[in-house]
Amino acid sequence: MIIVAMMLADMTYDGAALQLVAHRAAFCGGGSGPDAATPEQCASLATLVLPYASTAPITWEIYPSPAGSFMSSFFDGSRAPSLLFLAHLGFWTHSTLVLLFLNLLPHSKHFHILTAVPNAFARDLAPRGRLAPMAESAEKLMEAVGVAGELPDPASVPLGIARIEHFSWKALLDFYTCTECGRCSDNCPAHLTGKILSPKQFTLDLRDHLYGREREFLEREGGPKGTNGVDIHGNGHDHDAHDDSGGHDHADAQEHVEEHGREAEGHDDHEHHAPAFPENPVISPPVLSKPIDLIDHVIHPDVLWACTTCRACEEQCPVLISYVDKIVDMRRNLVLVKGEFPAQLAKPFQGMVVNGNPWDLSRMDRANWAEGLGIPMMAEFPKAPVLFWVGCAASYDDRAKKIARATAKLMKAAGVEFAILGQEENCTGDPARRAGNEFLFATLAEGNAATLNAYGAKGGIKQVVTTCPHCFNTLKNEYPDFGCKLEVIHHTDFLLGLLAEKKLNPRKPVSGKVVYHDSCYLGRYNDIYESPREILRRIPGVQLSEPERWTKQEGLCCGAGGAQMWMEEQNTDRVNVKRTLQLVDAVGRDASGGTIASACPYCMTMLTDGLKAQGLDERIAQLDVAELLERSCALDEPLGIRAAMPKDPPRVAPAALH
Repeated sequence: MIIVAMMLADMTYDGAALQLVAHRAAFCGGGSGPDAATPEQCASLATLVLPYASTAPITWEIYPSPAGSFMSSFFDGSRAPSLLFLAHLGFWTHSTLVLLFLNLLPHSKHFHILTAVPNAFARDLAPRGRLAPMAESAEKLMEAVGVAGELPDPASVPLGIARIEHFSWKALLDFYTCTECGRCSDNCPAHLTGKILSPKQFTLDLRDHLYGREREFLEREGGPKGTNGVDIHGNGHDHDAHDDSGGHDHADAQEHVEEHGREAEGHDDHEHHAPAFPENPVISPPVLSKPIDLIDHVIHPDVLWACTTCRACEEQCPVLISYVDKIVDMRRNLVLVKGEFPAQLAKPFQGMVVNGNPWDLSRMDRANWAEGLGIPMMAEFPKAPVLFWVGCAASYDDRAKKIARATAKLMKAAGVEFAILGQEENCTGDPARRAGNEFLFATLAEGNAATLNAYGAKGGIKQVVTTCPHCFNTLKNEYPDFGCKLEVIHHTDFLLGLLAEKKLNPRKPVSGKVVYHDSCYLGRYNDIYESPREILRRIPGVQLSEPERWTKQEGLCCGAGGAQMWMEEQNTDRVNVKRTLQLVDAVGRDASGGTIASACPYCMTMLTDGLKAQGLDERIAQLDVAELLERSCALDEPLGIRAAMPKDPPRVAPAALH
């Protein structure tokens, strides 16, 4: 309403000013007619029209002032005093409303006008895929958790986020900066499928909780205004030293003199210690500060556990508010301090502790996927320049094993010297960290970092190649916090490099329409959008298509991130089915022979399940980019792996040999 009034005031000012410009000669040309203005009015007119050109339209014109010229047409025929009054009315109305608006800003959603630029300036410049560690090591973290557990109020210790006081100043600035535009929720996969999570409402609930306790935080003991509303940051001294009769404690005065190194001349003690402002004659009652846990009182636990950590909300936010770190921090407090988490996560946590994988399958079977490929272990080939980090999914899931085999075959065909860790490889800890179990993550990360650094010290592991975007993000962006800095490459980037170097030659057509699904941890987290698509473009016969709108930065999550791979969804509207249908529309629901391509084993599982749920798995294939490239390179044709090389002799039909 205020903005509308300001616009009308501007139009009134502009319209009156244009009339004054157009009739200036008639008003102040020296004539004595009824339209002539007084000298004082002419002086005011001259000041008012100074910014304008010498001529002005008195009828509506689209340029340069459509609104002003429109309003000016209503003032045609008005005399100078009326026009001057309207111009001044518009000017002062606008100025008054601006000052009023500035005072209202901190108490409305428009506060973002003041906070947006500082919030953007203070944004975290660390990699988007990095979550800040809670302690220097797993041991120190467990010590901190143990100390908190012995307190009467464990939630008082800021391990993760339990209360609004535990948020950093930057997080609080995020709350104040929200424009309430709703773009975050409009792109959130959980919200789009009817879950309780709404990133916008999550932020507003925390902001409103903060506003609701404003007086408490300002006036409680230790707050900016201290006890009884006295500003403890002012220049005045504490008045508790005065007795009830108005006397003064001169021992304190002497200490004050000695502290400042000189006696105040010409002033008695009372004047020397006078407060910078009059003492409040009415002592306000003490402000009681009662700790309030955010979970259950402000935020429902299901809000936190519905998040897939896909970062779609952060990608769409126009003022660069972060959400994932806040949600994970609140999960951390639930898991580490309260021991509360969905029951489905108990087995993955146990599996990562016992066998180094969330499926809790035997560590002895970790390298079974490579049977028959002749891939050496790092223990046998410690100076291997390239480590193929297979990951848990591609090591144990029967469908995902085909991704690892295809990638390994392509690397062997291109002559890449590489090895795998086998039983020495543990889960990177990504599911544990995103689920809030920071101690388990830190334990796994420290063990893996020690293994990788040991082989690096022996002259091996110059590069790490992985097919899992979650492993890729963790190794690249989070393991440096544990002293492990390596060149980590996703298999799509690595394979595209081999294609560019002509070490692989896709020659066999793979005909059909192919739509590519962007993994969140590959795209939004690490900006890898084009490498998978470029590989597909180089495969003969592929007709690459894109989903309408829901692609690249706006691509919908598959629903597996944030440890959702091991949790049941909160309702029957599943994220993976919604994403699958978007991709199916891109290749055509009625067409057979279409393919949904992906570059993540988690995405493959979710999209395959989505196709099965819709009865489309017989008509539409779901393949990794590496599997499509392997087919095109014809590695299993009679000529063997040399079929992938450009210098292979031309194929001869069997009939021509007789």
